[in-house]
Amino acid sequence: QAIKALKEMGVYTVLINPNIATVQTSAGMADKVYFYPITLEYVEAVLEKERPESILLQFGGQTALNCGIALDRGGLLQKYNVQVLGTPVHAIVATEDREIFNAKLAQIGESTAPSAAAESGAAHSRSWLGPGRLTTRIVTTPCAIDTSVVITPRA
Repeated sequence: QAIKALKEMGVYTVLINPNIATVQTSAGMADKVYFYPITLEYVEAVLEKERPESILLQFGGQTALNCGIALDRGGLLQKYNVQVLGTPVHAIVATEDREIFNAKLAQIGESTAPSAAAESGAAHSRSWLGPGRLTTRIVTTPCAIDTSVVITPRA
């Protein structure tokens, strides 16, 4: 729908999407389609070639949000003079980071359920739960565990 709306306004659209089996990659939707993975390297290559004035991050799921944050933190949006339309990067970061999000809610007087973040990976390879075991002792029951696994187009 976003591409349709932009096209109706006469905006030249460039789409990066590794999935050839979606409606948005159909002929006549975007003016230009790149069937590339949504990674920093590939997106930078498109930015360098196409030189867009702006970018929309919120229409590509978690992968696009993460890539947008990386583009911003890496200075690439500034380097290519690309403006983020819609949800600004600082708001994406604030909603993705539980500590920042909880602090923002506390600022406006909203309470949140007790929570803690746990990480896994090479540093915690001895146990598949890693520090998650410690986290469940801090958070009272019931305890919900969100793996927050993102499968990238390279997977």
